[in-house]
Amino acid sequence: MRPMTLSESGHSNGDLSLASILAGGAVRAADPGLTVREIADLVCVGGWPGNLESTVPQAQRLLRGYVTEVARADVQRIDGVRRDPQVVARLLRSLARNVATPASINRLRADVNGTDGNLKSETIASYLDALARLMITEDLPAWAPSLRSRTRLRAASVRHFVDPSLAVAAVRATPARLLGDVNWLGLLFESLVVRDLRVYAQALDAQVFAYRDEKGLEADAVIEMPDGRWAAFEVKLGLRELDVAAEHLLRLKARIDTDTAGEPLTLAVITATGYGYVRADGVAVIPIGALTA
Repeated sequence: MRPMTLSESGHSNGDLSLASILAGGAVRAADPGLTVREIADLVCVGGWPGNLESTVPQAQRLLRGYVTEVARADVQRIDGVRRDPQVVARLLRSLARNVATPASINRLRADVNGTDGNLKSETIASYLDALARLMITEDLPAWAPSLRSRTRLRAASVRHFVDPSLAVAAVRATPARLLGDVNWLGLLFESLVVRDLRVYAQALDAQVFAYRDEKGLEADAVIEMPDGRWAAFEVKLGLRELDVAAEHLLRLKARIDTDTAGEPLTLAVITATGYGYVRADGVAVIPIGALTA
């Protein structure tokens, strides 16, 4: 079981179906009306059924208590191995600061150790495994398509929580704080979109990956169908970044060996606000508040 998507929680009007888009359907949708402030609230509340009737502060108190309990006891219950709750809490905070990035274990270890810690990478890896088994975190694996060029792919997974609200709870942030740090809010929004895409893709028996190569080209999410057909997505909080995101997707398409992998089912930028349409360059724009399975 996964947290609810925005469609399931009633925050998406469902005008755009992922299944239809991947089947070649039209991308046309009115602005669903979500604002960046509302996105900040949704990131903080998360897709938890028990929070549907809660206010944002009420939901955040519950989530902070849950994260505290995970650090205090749950990571020990998962396999009986004794783990330091303070280390778990520091690791959760580090993961939150590095959400939606391919942060290495060494980078996380440096955060957890601080100036005088002595934890080894193997210890951090065991803590990460426990968090994944508890379904607190769920990293996005790297996509490995056939490329036209000799560019090497980066195999590191991208760090994600099962729900971005857990990242917010780990650092005890609020919607106001998120709005004051738009870069981090953008990463949390990316994690929210990945959460929803995983649910929608699962209904199609498809998988979600991330793409990154050594030259810095990336796609925030790649959906791969069981027969190998694929679609690539960039996620942007602000509409001013559409041109750059579309350019990245078109460069990615040019780099893929389409004789082997096939043409993309779609290239799309998923946004927090705005309308759903197809740009002149063929890249679709999909507001998250209109997306459903």
